[in-house]
Amino acid sequence: MPRTPEANDKIRRAASEKILKAAMQLFMKKGYHATSIDDVAKEANISKGLLYNYYEGKEGLLAAMVDLRIEELMTVMNAAISKVSPAAQIQHLIEGAMDNVQQQPDVFRFYLHLFTQPMQDKVLAKYTGKLMAAYDSQFHVQCKMFENLGVPEPRKRSVHLSSTLQGIMLMYSTYPNGYPLEEVKVQVIADYCQ
Repeated sequence: MPRTPEANDKIRRAASEKILKAAMQLFMKKGYHATSIDDVAKEANISKGLLYNYYEGKEGLLAAMVDLRIEELMTVMNAAISKVSPAAQIQHLIEGAMDNVQQQPDVFRFYLHLFTQPMQDKVLAKYTGKLMAAYDSQFHVQCKMFENLGVPEPRKRSVHLSSTLQGIMLMYSTYPNGYPLEEVKVQVIADYCQ
């Protein structure tokens, strides 16, 4: 019996995720430029031809990773915006950031690594810029949340929250064992959502 379109879609999504995961692991381990399509296919345990059915090449893999990250950011932001009060919106952002790094610490480190690449690298700079634009857009919405919360200097408060979250996520992604993420989350919510 032939597979249903839904079953085929599920198989395609699983294969695509497997390829992206393999590429991310290799980009972190070897670097973007030192990783070949052959390396990615081997790591994903698929043929190179099958990989090309999903992605045009290595840059296509990076583009898909960045698009996926932006989609994740927008999902959290849109869910936060739907909350009734500014305090609940900010709390959702805090929880979303910390839950994300708890579930995917390697993903956080990958994007942090991408941000720290030299801007002279035109390929990586293109995707770093795209990701930075998404973060910038999110930051402006976050500033508006603090403004609606009625805090003095909402932009400064937003910068402080973003810096605090980045530091927490860096610490957790580097030292996950023993890091009191849940306790820290409670404290950050108390500090910023009043």
